Amino acid sequence: MTDQPPDDVRTAELEARIAELEHRLARGPSADANKSGVEAAFWATMHRIFPDEARKHLKVAGKEQLLAARVYLDRWIERIDHEKTEASERLHEKIDVE
Repeated sequence: MTDQPPDDVRTAELEARIAELEHRLARGPSADANKSGVEAAFWATMHRIFPDEARKHLKVAGKEQLLAARVYLDRWIERIDHEKTEASERLHEKIDVE
């Protein structure tokens, strides 16, 4: 008896590996052309360690953090604009000094 899986299981495993390689190649070298060696190594490690589904969740979480920062900045800008508007609407009284 051998420890090898049946041919259909082995074929399915190989097809999955080929599909994953084709997926990586579809992103192409142009996607990595602007990355430093360290950054490329980091992302290669991320792809090896984290499954696709985990990376999708991390990407969504990162987007949510940026959206939260946008809300914070928008409120801060609105407050500054409001203070400017209030300051410009104040009535100024001219006082003559003798």
